[in-house]
Amino acid sequence: MSQLQALDLSLNHIVGEIPKELGKLNSLTKLILRGNQLTGRLPTEIGSLIELEYLDFSANRFNNSVPEILGNLLKLHYLGLSNNQFVQELPKELEKLVQLSELDASHNHFGGEIPFQICSLKSLEKLNLSHNNLFGSIPNCFEGMRGLSVIDISDNQLQGPVPNSTAFRNASVEALEGNKGLCGGKLLYDEIVRATNDFDAEYCIGNGGHGSVYRAELPSGEVVAVKKFHSPLPCNQIADQKELWTEVEALTEIRHRNIVKFYGFCSHARHSFLVYEFLERGSLAAILSNDAAAQELGWSQRMNGIKGVADALSYLHHDCFPPIVHRDISSKNLLLDLEYEAHVADFGIAKFLKPDSSNWTEFAGTYGYIAPELAYTMKITEKCDVYSFGVLVLEVIKGKHPRDFLSSISYSSLSTDIKLDEMLDPRLPAPSRSVQEKLISIVEVAFSCLNENPESRPTMKIVSQQLRISAALTES
Repeated sequence: MSQLQALDLSLNHIVGEIPKELGKLNSLTKLILRGNQLTGRLPTEIGSLIELEYLDFSANRFNNSVPEILGNLLKLHYLGLSNNQFVQELPKELEKLVQLSELDASHNHFGGEIPFQICSLKSLEKLNLSHNNLFGSIPNCFEGMRGLSVIDISDNQLQGPVPNSTAFRNASVEALEGNKGLCGGKLLYDEIVRATNDFDAEYCIGNGGHGSVYRAELPSGEVVAVKKFHSPLPCNQIADQKELWTEVEALTEIRHRNIVKFYGFCSHARHSFLVYEFLERGSLAAILSNDAAAQELGWSQRMNGIKGVADALSYLHHDCFPPIVHRDISSKNLLLDLEYEAHVADFGIAKFLKPDSSNWTEFAGTYGYIAPELAYTMKITEKCDVYSFGVLVLEVIKGKHPRDFLSSISYSSLSTDIKLDEMLDPRLPAPSRSVQEKLISIVEVAFSCLNENPESRPTMKIVSQQLRISAALTES
């Protein structure tokens, strides 16, 4: 059959080795043997099929090295090697496949380092090396592979910085996780460790359930905040692992002036951490608990901070797809910069509201801010954040958590007849009439957010609009 151009024997029960005689079909442009029970080594005679454009050996039981002779197949556009038991290193001779657009070598036992020769594949668009035993660092030359759009290197033993290229910047969290010590965002692991003196307590500026936050000044002079997880490698602690990758996934997707900027991450055998912009004034909770700092946070700054959080939540709920529910809106997760601009932080338990999912989840959040319906249902909706926002607003205005106030009223009695004097932080001077009007309007919005019935609460988009109108009220 020397004139045969396409041979597809996929998804059968063919056993044994590939016959050498297959190498005589030198007119073949497409050879598909996927999904059989073929074993042994690939015959070197395959290298004589120089007209091949599509070659798929995936989902078999090949258990030797990949022959260098595959580098002869100069017309290949697709090479599928996945789901076998191939061993040793990927052959450097693959660099000759200059027309190759997709290489899938996932789910094998390939070892060694990723050969830098792969960077010669200028036509390569998709590369999957996941679920192997690859180690070492990722070659820097990947940064020059402008055509590469999809990459998956998950579940190997790779470490070091992730290349600053389009494919890696757009890679999903799942495409990077499960390695020995990757650092995303070109942030070098050693720089962070040195800047914190190996995470010495002297540099610690806060503690949480899953980790501690450190201040680190990099050699460039830039100051960053580093959230280090308590367990050294996230896979040692399922909860920490989940929180690390949830936060990375959420923060790589979002860009908003009132959401903390995310610079990178490291998942390492000794330390796993996330790196953010450093916000000088720290958390709202810390400011409100300090009389001197609270007095510096005047009425205009507090109202502006409330508006900023509303804008951020409106963005998460209505401008992200799928929508993101933060699930832990509280004063400890609200950070302020030098200008008292508010930034929402800590996305460790955030939830993506996927349309094809029930969105049921475990109970989580900060006591005192959790929506009441979560006591009897684990279904997450955007309205959980709306309730937490309502609590936060009252806390900002009162200067302390409003738990006594909330427990003294029934939700049905929340009304527009507000005695503002009972709600104001006594550490601040009495507001002007104009500011009083704005504060009353803001408290009314907060009360609507605290409605016991989730469906009756406004959306954050509506809240954001209402606060914008309130802010536009002119001074008398």
